[in-house]
Amino acid sequence: MLAIIGGRGLAQLANLKITHQQVMRTPYGEPSGAFLLGTLNQHEVIFLARHGYGHTIPPHLVNYRANLWVLREQGASAVISVATVGGIRADLKPGVIVVPDQIIDYTHGRDATYFEGRDKPYSNTDFTLPYSASLRNCILRSAKTAKQPCVDGGVYAATQGPRLDSIAEINRYERDGADMVGMTGMPETALARELELNYAAIAVVANYAPGRGDSANGINIESVNATASAAMDRVRSILACVVNNGDQT
Repeated sequence: MLAIIGGRGLAQLANLKITHQQVMRTPYGEPSGAFLLGTLNQHEVIFLARHGYGHTIPPHLVNYRANLWVLREQGASAVISVATVGGIRADLKPGVIVVPDQIIDYTHGRDATYFEGRDKPYSNTDFTLPYSASLRNCILRSAKTAKQPCVDGGVYAATQGPRLDSIAEINRYERDGADMVGMTGMPETALARELELNYAAIAVVANYAPGRGDSANGINIESVNATASAAMDRVRSILACVVNNGDQT
């Protein structure tokens, strides 16, 4: 079953027919909120709003471990994360949709692994390819079917937040090889790998990163929200084609 984690602009799926809503405790505390079980184009889907349904949980306080644990316990084998990013690379303009293929972690102080304590064995998770190749390909094929332009590949810089970055920080990420910047990619991506979930991301460029384009002297939050909201209709059409595709593994 496919699970979808929604970020800014996607606190709900308008085309999801909800059959069940449930709050569930986990060994890692409470998730961001109730998860929704329902059908999208007659296919079972689980949906969870990463920041809560009132967008009240900032990126550094999201319980990523509980969120992914709940989705796996409810039978999800594939997870698509939807999030907004700032575009660093010149062609990643506001409104562009990207399916990243690599990630750099700049976060700190977050619960970043399920391996904790000294009384249980652990394993070194292979993170060479952070995102599921098969699920990424499914998203890209679905974008073509939905006739929604989508950029294949890019390096996501995951930063701490909730503040936005300085120009100097963006310059550093660019030197490191990052193409876009967001706040929720880690540890979510790595935790999904530890749980052996097929995981991929749809990144919506909501604004130019600081120092780029019309963000040269600051970022207009109202414009960011408007761009994200408008792009989510296109994301929903891609997701509808993903579930119709049926092969998300």
